[in-house]
Amino acid sequence: MSHAHSPDPRTRPGPGCDAQPDDVQLRRLGYEPVLSRKMTPRGNFAISFSVISVLSGCMTLYGFGLTTGGPAVMIWGWVVVGLMVMLVGGALGEVTSAYPTSGALYFMADQLGGRRWGWYTGWLNLLGLLGAIAGIDYGAALFTGAFLNLQWGIDPTPGLVMVIFLCILLLHAVLNLFGVRLVSVLNGVSVWWHLIGVGVIVTVLALVPSRHQSAGFVFGHFTNDTGWSSPWYVAAIGLLLAQYTFSGYDASAHLSEETPGAAVAAARGIVRAIRWSWLAGLVLLIGLTFAIQDYAGTQATATGVPPAQIFIDALGVSGAKALLLIVIGAQLFCGNAEVAATSRMVFAFSRDGALPGSRLWRQVHEATGTPRPAVWLCVAAAAVLALPSLYSPTAYGAVTAINVIGITPAYAIPIYLRLRAGKTFTPGPWHLGSWSTVVGWAAVVWVAAVTVLFCLPQSSPITINSFNYAPIALVAVLALAAIWWAVSGRSSYQTPRSSTASAGMEALEGDIV
Repeated sequence: MSHAHSPDPRTRPGPGCDAQPDDVQLRRLGYEPVLSRKMTPRGNFAISFSVISVLSGCMTLYGFGLTTGGPAVMIWGWVVVGLMVMLVGGALGEVTSAYPTSGALYFMADQLGGRRWGWYTGWLNLLGLLGAIAGIDYGAALFTGAFLNLQWGIDPTPGLVMVIFLCILLLHAVLNLFGVRLVSVLNGVSVWWHLIGVGVIVTVLALVPSRHQSAGFVFGHFTNDTGWSSPWYVAAIGLLLAQYTFSGYDASAHLSEETPGAAVAAARGIVRAIRWSWLAGLVLLIGLTFAIQDYAGTQATATGVPPAQIFIDALGVSGAKALLLIVIGAQLFCGNAEVAATSRMVFAFSRDGALPGSRLWRQVHEATGTPRPAVWLCVAAAAVLALPSLYSPTAYGAVTAINVIGITPAYAIPIYLRLRAGKTFTPGPWHLGSWSTVVGWAAVVWVAAVTVLFCLPQSSPITINSFNYAPIALVAVLALAAIWWAVSGRSSYQTPRSSTASAGMEALEGDIV
């Protein structure tokens, strides 16, 4: 007997839905509940906090930060980017409160702007989420390789790192097959792991080394090893460290259909995750940078992971291994949460007929209320995205760029459409009140700026190894979306019109070409 079902979730009620007000809200938006609503509001916050994961993003791209501006850009860039992302998160939380569904960004865009807005937003969001899984888990594999090198002298070759990466993907797939309750519990542990882990790392690095960098160095030293002559240009591209880390907070929205009180809990989850990550990341970056013993040696580390070299120089090999285990654990929590969020996006997009093979990817396991085929699709696609890392040392940078260039503009589209809708937009119970317009436009302008910024070349001279593949990824996914729309999407992609969609929405259908 099959444990999965594939009928259209918009027409058939499903298991595990015990929060009646949320079910009423979901049906008003056009969907029957099929996922299991067993994630607590705290768990909803925890999944976004885990996906942002300062112990993943900050650590993985720390070497990039050392090259593109150095300590001054890393620290002050974190402050500035964190402030702007708080505005983006607040504006996105407001729209999430009105449309708490697993589809999240694309469903918001669809309801506020029309089918093509939803279609292209969904493909951008999907690209960014899949890139995030690949980037997070490959980063965890790099750190695991560094640990194996310190512990047993094993050379972390590209082949070995790829094997570790595939094993991590498999682990995350299996953990996500057992239901959202396990995911919620793991994310709860993840919050404390991150907060205590940051505290332990910073405290040890503050107390153990006999020598520390000066405050002037930490907050004012500028380094340019990019090959570009303009310090302003270098500082701008150096913001990638912070902007890459501050992504994935839409996870709270994607888990809306599994969270009681989602219209408030998901919006709060987004904002709280950004706020706590902003604070924890700043403390971590400052603590790491004060502990640098040899700047050039950190950049050229044989471990392939600059933070690992900081640990070694400051604490010795034994201390470095202990701290690396904290970082690896955090990265594993992060990747697991990202698989959960992305699988819900795949489920929702398939529920509306947007993906090839949608009938399979929208299936939900009867016993666990989990979209198991969507989980497998996510990890398989992430594996394919990371395969070029076997042959090119710059491929990992391309994967992180794919993450940022896909997901960042997808955040702004529903915010822009909400602003365009004006008074026809009906806010949910969580909203910004009179600040909505100011915060919304600031968020849209910021996202537009960083989207352009991350399409620019990051090092000079530009070669096949230093080329920034983000604009190619952006063009490719938009082209794929346009082709699939023409071939199948125009007829297969169907979203319900919620009662909050404006009566004149049909007139906006042709706004995107």
